[in-house]
Formats: sequence, C-alpha cells, structure tokens
Amino acid sequence: MQNLKNKVAFVTGGSRGIGAGIVKRLAADGAKVAFTYVNGKEKAEALVAELAEKGLKAIALQADNAQEGAVTRAIDEAISAFGQLDILVNSAGIYVGKPIEEHSFADYDEIMNINVRSVFEACLAASRRLENNGRIITIGSNMADRSASVQATLYSMSKSALVGLTKGLARDLGAKDITVNLIQPGPVDTDMNSANPENNASSDFQRSMMAIPRYGKPEHIAGAVAFLASPDNGYTTGSIITIDGGTLA
Repeated sequence: MQNLKNKVAFVTGGSRGIGAGIVKRLAADGAKVAFTYVNGKEKAEALVAELAEKGLKAIALQADNAQEGAVTRAIDEAISAFGQLDILVNSAGIYVGKPIEEHSFADYDEIMNINVRSVFEACLAASRRLENNGRIITIGSNMADRSASVQATLYSMSKSALVGLTKGLARDLGAKDITVNLIQPGPVDTDMNSANPENNASSDFQRSMMAIPRYGKPEHIAGAVAFLASPDNGYTTGSIITIDGGTLA
C-alpha cells in the first residue's frame, strides 16, 4: 500500500545499513526519496538504480554531515528536485570507541558534529521548509539509555542528546502538526555492527543481553519509520521508541 504517495522524504546516511533500509521502505510506500552519502558513491548510485528498476523514485546527494551547511544544501537540492519536503529522517551517525583516557577533543568534535550538530542542522532546515503535518524522525541508539560496554562514553553521550532534541522539537513544532520522534535501535546487522562473530568480536556478547537473542535487521527499523512517517501517525510525537530485541527489558 503506497500510503506515502505524493510525499517527499529526505534521509541522511541512506546509502547503506539502516539508512538504506529506510530509503527502500519509504520508496516502496510511494514517497520520492532523496538521501545523502559521504564517500560511497557507487553504493548510492546502485541503490538509486535498484529502486528505479521497480518504478520507484530516489536521488542520491553527496553531503558530509561533519561539514556545517552540507545537510542544509542537500535538503535544498532535494526540494529543487522534488518540489517539496514532507519527511525528514536523520539516520547518519558514527561510532568512535576507545578507552576514555585515549580520547581527544578531535574525537569529541567528530562524533558530536555528526551525531548531534548535523541532526540539529537538518531539523532546523526542515522546520523552515516542512508544511503542516510534516514528519521528523531521528535514528538514535538504545545506548542513550544504557551504556552496556566500555569504550562507548562519547557515543552514548551523543545519542542521549537526541532525546532532549526530540522532546524539545515536539513542543516547538506541535502547533504546525509536525510530529517529531526518536527511534533507538539495539544491535542491527549492518557493516557497522555485524552479527557474524568472525567480523565482530562483540556480537555474541550483544546477543547474550537480548530477550530475543538475535540481531535485528534494517527492515525492523524501517518499518517503524514507515509508521511514524505515515498518515496513520498524526498523534505520536515526542516519543522514544526502542527496538532492540529486549536488550533493555
């Protein structure tokens, strides 16, 4: 069912992993989708071609979220291409893990610029361009609520900031019927956090903490995004939705 027909979505970090799953789902639901990538041009173009073969519309825009102004320019490019903006999905993010005493302020700047500042920038740009009944959805992490392992201080801190951003924006934009929500995934099988122990030494440890002891798939996160972006969601805002196989249960 294409319940997002005539809608335009903008997804940061949409060329791979969870972001690519979101792009595919929103396009399948009828939206025209613009998404950003940093270096993976070939993957981004392959995703556009894959969707085009199915009669779905998407464009890939190069934008480095670490650079101030890049995501705003990409949003303007998307509006120039598709004429409007209805849905913003902040999916781009990075993980920097090391012993706390080895961190530098360069590490701090890198993770906060991408995981927090660029999300704020995208929300700021979108809030000025979204029509009434718009949607803002951010992909955070369940590690905002519980840092279950060492070497995750900066990452957990950056993801915790998204909780306050979401709740504040929900108040600020509620009068325009713009909903603002945060999805907090747990372990999802991507190249950033592989479920295969041969590629990820911590995968068995992560499974040991889950009520459902298996990794999630990008489609699990994309399904929640699709609901929050849909006409069915006109009344859920300022909410934090955790999808982690019961890791925090």
